[in-house]
Amino acid sequence: MHSARVQTSPRFLFGAAAICVALSATIVSVGAAQATSSQTADSTAKTVLRPVSVTVTRDAARSPFELPFATTRATPDAQRPGQRRLSVSDLLLGVPGVVVQERANPSQDPRMTVRGFGARSAFGVRGVRVLRDGVPLSLPDGQTPIDWLELESVGSLDVVRGTAAALYGNAAGGVVDFHSRAPLASPLAVDARWWNGGGLSRTTATITSAQASLHDGAAPLLHDAGMLMTGTRTRGPGPRQWSTLDAQHAFARAFTNIGRTRVEVQGTYYDTPRAENSGAITAAELASDPRLPDSLNITKRSRKAVQHRQVTLIASHGTDAASVDASIFTGTRSLDNPLPFAIVAVGRAVSGGSLRGTLRETRTPWPLRFTAGVDAQRQDDARLNFENCADVVSGAPTTKCPAIGTERGAIRLDQREVVRGLGAFARVEAEAPGHVFVSAAARRDQVKFAVTDHFITTSNADDSGNRTLASTTPMLGIAWRARPATSVFVNWTSAFETPTITELTNQDNGAAGLNSSLNPQTTRTVEAGVQSLIGSRVRVDLASFRAVVHDELVPFDVPGQAGRRAFRNAGQTTRTGIESSVLASLPLVDVGASYTYSHFRFDRYIVGTTSYAGNPIPGIPNQMAQLWSTVRSHGGFATIETTMSSRVTADDAALITAAGFAVWSVRGGYSGSAWMQRLGVEPTAGVDNVFDRHYAPSVVINATRNRYFEPGLMRRVWVSVKVSGR
Repeated sequence: MHSARVQTSPRFLFGAAAICVALSATIVSVGAAQATSSQTADSTAKTVLRPVSVTVTRDAARSPFELPFATTRATPDAQRPGQRRLSVSDLLLGVPGVVVQERANPSQDPRMTVRGFGARSAFGVRGVRVLRDGVPLSLPDGQTPIDWLELESVGSLDVVRGTAAALYGNAAGGVVDFHSRAPLASPLAVDARWWNGGGLSRTTATITSAQASLHDGAAPLLHDAGMLMTGTRTRGPGPRQWSTLDAQHAFARAFTNIGRTRVEVQGTYYDTPRAENSGAITAAELASDPRLPDSLNITKRSRKAVQHRQVTLIASHGTDAASVDASIFTGTRSLDNPLPFAIVAVGRAVSGGSLRGTLRETRTPWPLRFTAGVDAQRQDDARLNFENCADVVSGAPTTKCPAIGTERGAIRLDQREVVRGLGAFARVEAEAPGHVFVSAAARRDQVKFAVTDHFITTSNADDSGNRTLASTTPMLGIAWRARPATSVFVNWTSAFETPTITELTNQDNGAAGLNSSLNPQTTRTVEAGVQSLIGSRVRVDLASFRAVVHDELVPFDVPGQAGRRAFRNAGQTTRTGIESSVLASLPLVDVGASYTYSHFRFDRYIVGTTSYAGNPIPGIPNQMAQLWSTVRSHGGFATIETTMSSRVTADDAALITAAGFAVWSVRGGYSGSAWMQRLGVEPTAGVDNVFDRHYAPSVVINATRNRYFEPGLMRRVWVSVKVSGR
């Protein structure tokens, strides 16, 4: 058995859970007491937790107390100021059921999981539908590269912590929708921020403008026009050996209202000429020095270079009684990705659109809301694989490496991969007497995969082929608004998830074309929960669920081909879990805590003659707790955060484990102003991993060469300065 150095024990984590529960009880009691106190006490608080609305359920903004889903809305910097926005983990900390596993590797996105869906991801996001302003970043095959998601311009995000395929289709084991921040109410506002720490430096500039109205004579022509433009540059040698990063982001949005129609255009540009891939390491290397890379990744010069461009048009028209929403987008992505087993080059074109209509009928005995929509996406990849000859610098030419000293060797794959996704859904909601809200929905999806082989020789047959994977996913839910700010809900939901085009074409026998034996996974989930806002000071969330998954997609490293992943289906798995969180905004201090319990197991899973039934699903901690607190006084703030996780298994046999850990971070800053109140200066300093723990928040599932562990950051001291004016 291999294991990273132990940092926490089960007893310690159960203690952390007890702390969360005790903290929750204390905060709830304080909030309840404050709810009955005078308004004088209310006025002493710096902030209050007002009722929120969410849009992630594919509707107009709705109160979460009327929805039969476990949802969370997070607003960056509201309760935890000074966030650096280097990763989605900064924004999602404290959301129960959501685990973001950092890899300290600029070539690979953080692994994002919702209730364990997405844990198999080797790069990008799998199993979770990711959107920006309601427009999918996820591709039709279910994969989501999030390196091009510009985080500085994000104002809030909504999360559905459960299967939502009845609304979003393929790979919706959970949903995360990032919302662009609104421009400041000023003709012109500018802010710039510089950040430095842990081998990286980041510079960001943002310009916003908002126009209340434009008039054509006496009649208003345009209302609420505005724009936002953000540019970011991140560069440096990185936190580990062989982890240099050079990345540039640009994001712009402009919007206006014309009568009752809102129109918005967005554009994104992302360019990373170099992001080195430091890879996973062994348990011994993790214990001695987490900054070490996989030596083979250096020998083969593993890295990536990416360019991504996308343009989106969004329009909405109508009122609460009847509305129509539409969006279209198109984009391109180029990838050059030397890996130990090959050099992968992909040129991608993506396009898609959505149309959704909502009608509210109040003349019936029970008020009704009807919603129907259709989504279409297309992904067109030109994929080339070459032999990686980076380590061949002398000797005689070979068939694989015909030009000595040239990194790209002989071509080994040349094919066009096209994925088309089409889905239509319908939903009806009824408001029954007693503040009971009933929702029923169903969706039909069809995902078509086509591969055209362009590398056909006497020894390499034509591997062209097609596969069509389709599914119908219903859901039924009931929410009871027991009090104006308290609701109880229960639902039955379903989901399906196709293999991605990469997973279908990465076959362990080395064959090209599509894997005809790899099937999509299907999920059925039963969930119940309660959420409450107490006295405008405390928000409490509790949910439990049981999900049964058939044909779960499981990754494994192909023996003898370092870094090459293939996939197979497990017969059946069961996920049972509890999620809880509490958020309080009290005078001078904000406090938050979340605790997630996950009992995820293989029920039926046989590989060869070996049965893994009863073993935990690898890559997912059984328990996770996150705590944070922010104290404010006279323009200054201090924030402390901690993440505690139980151990994680890294293989199907549950013989390899990454030890549990507890990691603490602190930061503090000041928000002041000068020069006639028009210039703001906000310095911030912080320390990540205060106690310099050696830990692995992420593992490579079923890896080879004992390289299972993707290390977390060692202690990092950082500083930032933000200057703003208008």
